[in-house]
Amino acid sequence: MSIIASRGVVDRQANFYGGVRNLLAAAVYAFILIPTLIVIPISLGGQGELSFPPRVWTFELYGQLFSSTSWMTSILQSVKVAVITTLASMLIGIPASYGLVRFEFPGKKFVMLLLMSPILVPVIVISLGLYLYLSRLQIVGTTAGLVASHTAYVVPFMMMTVMAGVKKLDPALEFAATIMGASRLTVFFKVVLPQLRPSLLAGALFAFLVSFDEVVIAWFLTSPATTTLPVKMYSSIQWDISPVIAAVSALLTVLSVVFCLISVMFQPQAATDSAP
Repeated sequence: MSIIASRGVVDRQANFYGGVRNLLAAAVYAFILIPTLIVIPISLGGQGELSFPPRVWTFELYGQLFSSTSWMTSILQSVKVAVITTLASMLIGIPASYGLVRFEFPGKKFVMLLLMSPILVPVIVISLGLYLYLSRLQIVGTTAGLVASHTAYVVPFMMMTVMAGVKKLDPALEFAATIMGASRLTVFFKVVLPQLRPSLLAGALFAFLVSFDEVVIAWFLTSPATTTLPVKMYSSIQWDISPVIAAVSALLTVLSVVFCLISVMFQPQAATDSAP
């Protein structure tokens, strides 16, 4: 009986601490998410108004956003830079991830550390270094310089996603293709890449969001002609608080949620495709 009573006490304590843990987790999530979600109803207020709840429910701020040349130019610039950066990071990150997972060579750990260093170094330090380096190449303030900088910053995020997918692949399939006479390139394009489609999609979405939302590097390297949306938003908050920024923030929130949902949708498919 004493053993049963002790187990009952232990179970009640575990349930209590589990409930407290869940409550604290819910409080932290609410603290993080509520300020973000509040932006959406604020964006439905009238012109010249930044209040919650809005006194008038309207889409005037969105109309003002889409009719503004400066805001739309910044949005298109961010989309262009993010798309090119995503493609460039895939061209670099996919073969690098496959090689680092599948092959052993001298200096592998050093190469890994070098490729992942943008995650370890503070962004402000990276931004200053890129500015000093690209200024010598005279491409500061250009789209090419911004794409090159974002690619260097985004590649580690792409590689982390792709490497996780490569580690789940069955090497026996590649070995069988090699025995059948397939070359390295054929194995890579015909066997490896089709199995990595979910990981590639997740990595591409992640890379796009990181590039699209990046503000520190862009602040150092953009010019008035190449201003990205995050830089435009930061400047608007710093110098001229426009209610339009609420509409921009709401659109970015919805975009992030959509991208996250797409990634979640492909997670079960990724697990199925990577199973032996």
